[in-house]
Amino acid sequence: MPGDPAAPRQLALPLAVAPSSSRADLVEDASNTEALAWLERPGAWPLRRLALHGAAGVGKSHMLRATAAAQGWRLLTGPELTEALALAPCPGTALDDADAAAETPLFHLINRHAEAGAPLLMAARDAPARWPTRLPDLASRLRATFAIGIGAPSDALLAALLGKHLADRQLRVEAEVQAYLLARLPREAAAIAAAVAALDAAALAAGGPITRPLAREVLGRLFGLDDHSVAEPAEASPPGVALG
Repeated sequence: MPGDPAAPRQLALPLAVAPSSSRADLVEDASNTEALAWLERPGAWPLRRLALHGAAGVGKSHMLRATAAAQGWRLLTGPELTEALALAPCPGTALDDADAAAETPLFHLINRHAEAGAPLLMAARDAPARWPTRLPDLASRLRATFAIGIGAPSDALLAALLGKHLADRQLRVEAEVQAYLLARLPREAAAIAAAVAALDAAALAAGGPITRPLAREVLGRLFGLDDHSVAEPAEASPPGVALG
């Protein structure tokens, strides 16, 4: 019987969930409306370059994956960028964690795309003008890069993100439990993703559904949260996210 303490506990396998590359999975919000609008018009980017910046978990990587997939561009990360990759011909590049790229390959990447008229999309936590660099020519190119900031997600976006992460893992969770989670989770998309992964593993190990007691246990373990630190809402309302 699921949830029977005498039943053998299932082994929670560390199954990876592929991150979405779908534009349809990007939820528009006041925090990202400007960025999404610019991503639809790469031909209008000044110097054919655009940089997205914002805190971890606000959706930058998803935006890069979705744009690269839609436009047929290659997707790279800063730490893997080499001079050979930077100079290789391509229709366009989306570079995540761009501020972690070595300076010389990044300089060549910007120059190569400018010469070819190919679009270059980058993402990092800070705007390019604030990336530390010792190469003056690279610093000038970074300062000239058009940058769009992505803000903190709204309540509606956080609810949608929770629903998306649950749906990605094919988890059905009662609306009351989702409301409980949203009232207590840190207001960061990265925290929601981490919580859903931990809830999935805990539910699989327990052989039962994701319940409020299980959510309380997982949130306490992950974030040091307890019910005494958060006031109960007068009436828990569903987050308005339909799960498939």
